[in-house]
Formats: sequence, C-alpha cells, structure tokens
Amino acid sequence: MAAVPRTVDGMDVDAYVRKYSTEMGSQIRRVERRVTRALSDTSPPKDADDKPRRDNRKQTTKRQRRGDVRGIDVSGWQKNVNWKYWWNKGKRFAYVKATEGTGYKNPYYSQQYNGSRRVGMIRGAYHFALPNRSSGAAQAVYFITNGGGWSRDGKTLPGALDLEWNPYGPACYGKSKGGMRAWIKAFHDTYKARTGRWPVIYTSTSWWSHCVGGGHGFGKTVPLWVARYSNNVGALPPGWSRYTFWQYSSDPIDQNKFNGRYARLQALANGR
Repeated sequence: MAAVPRTVDGMDVDAYVRKYSTEMGSQIRRVERRVTRALSDTSPPKDADDKPRRDNRKQTTKRQRRGDVRGIDVSGWQKNVNWKYWWNKGKRFAYVKATEGTGYKNPYYSQQYNGSRRVGMIRGAYHFALPNRSSGAAQAVYFITNGGGWSRDGKTLPGALDLEWNPYGPACYGKSKGGMRAWIKAFHDTYKARTGRWPVIYTSTSWWSHCVGGGHGFGKTVPLWVARYSNNVGALPPGWSRYTFWQYSSDPIDQNKFNGRYARLQALANGR
C-alpha cells in the first residue's frame, strides 16, 4: 500500500485536498439541506451499529440476510481511514473517491481503497464529474486510468459517477438537459467499452430532475445510487424504478444502504 505523500504539487497534502477536491454529497447538502429537512419525517434509518460497541457478528449477519447491508463512502477529506473500526460497526462495503475532472487524484486513495478490501469489505471507486471541464469520454478514461476500473474478483464494485450541483459555478455546469444527457452517455459508453461494466450513477432526485430530466434510458443499464437524507428513500430520479444504493446520512460519515441481501451485493461485484 503506497504511503500518502506529504505534499502534492508543492502544497501540503490536506491543503491540496481542500482546494481541489469536492466531497461526495457535499453539494447536495449545500443546496438541498432545507428541502431534505422539510421532507424528513423523523431521522435517517436507524443503523444498529450507531452505538459504540464491539462487533456483533451474528447481529450483522442477520441484518445482511434480511437485506440490510450497510456501507460508507470516503474521499481525501477523511484522510487515513480506520477501516477496522468501520468493519466492527457493521459496514460491509465502501466507495472511495479516485478522481475529479481530469486533474485531481485522491492522494489517500491507496490507503482507503486497499485498506477497505483488507478488512473484508467489497469496495469500489467513484469519480466526481465536472461536465464543463472536459468530455464525458475523457473523464471516464481518466477515472479508469487512476483507480476507477473493475475486475471480476468478487471484491470490486463497478465505478460510480458522482453527479451533483456544481461547486464551482452554474448548477448544471452550463449545459442544457440534452447536453448533460449526451455528456453522461459519453462517460457511460466509454466506461462500458473499457471495463465491460456499466457505471453506477450517484445523484439526487432534485439535481437530476433539474439538469438531466427523463428520456435518457440509463435506468435500463445503470445501477442508481440516490442521495436523500431522510428515513425513507423517497421519489427516485426520472428514468429509474429501483435504486441499488441509498446514501441516507452524512453523520458522522457518509452512510449508505444496499438495496438487497449481501449475496446480491457479491453478485454485483462479480458482474451479475
């Protein structure tokens, strides 16, 4: 596992992350916080592992068999992650940020991506999209080249494309809905051609409705990862009738639930 560099491009590594990296869901929380609070009936679904305790393997296994499989997502903002701690909290999968646009690589990627696998988690990588900076095809290639690929090893989830409100400018990155659909399709098709898998798409219903809309066809190929900080998943983005992952909380770290049993998560990792 490669050591985390002290500096990147002449900057302290953590200053580099803060300047050039956007954390998954941060823009959804920034823009939609009032909306999601108003929609929330009570609080996010109770995670049986919220209270500090030793790992209860029997309880975790029972939850997985019921279809209650939990995971987390991380980026450079979380620095070196204590993966054993999260494993002992019942988390069984993780997504790790690899890239953003075509100029940023997560300096903590190796510690996070390889560390999560070492404790036994099924893990995947994600890419924060900047559709106004370069083409969807170029960003897919950059992502794959820098950790976002896939292998049929039973431990690697298909790469995820993070699409949310623009942290640097206009909400839809200056694109029409048709233009955004075309950008996503270029990423989608390139990722499939290079890896043999369709990517996962992470987004919120509000952003997708505002910037992409329906009539895209991605619901036929792409596993949906929807962000909604509430006790229920709510309405899905136009074009999907089912979600695969649900990001339901960001406290104290981004927390996610897989829509299925653990065996189904393993099947997704194996390309089935």
